[in-house]
Amino acid sequence: MFDGNTRRRFWGIIVDMEVIHISEAEAARDLSGLLARVRAGAEIVIESESLPPAILRAAGLPRRSMSESIALAEARTRELGYKPVMDAGFAADLEEIVQNRKPRDRSAWE
Repeated sequence: MFDGNTRRRFWGIIVDMEVIHISEAEAARDLSGLLARVRAGAEIVIESESLPPAILRAAGLPRRSMSESIALAEARTRELGYKPVMDAGFAADLEEIVQNRKPRDRSAWE
């Protein structure tokens, strides 16, 4: 049985929960295998003696900016031949969010 502080070796890789620690040389030998593990949810820490470790983890989903969303909606309108109409309940909720929005507290940034 392994607790949260215990590490075990697995094919030359140290596995600690879902974080895999591996040397730079080991990572170079099997990059495709490491990427498969990242796709499966693991985080890979590539350790080197002279440099801080590199970390491989799944990339976050790309986010769409407001201008991209507007351009997409306009393109969709041209495609359909008519302008989609926002659901009244959603429009009311969105209006309430905008009306009650508070300014950001940026004091910690200064």
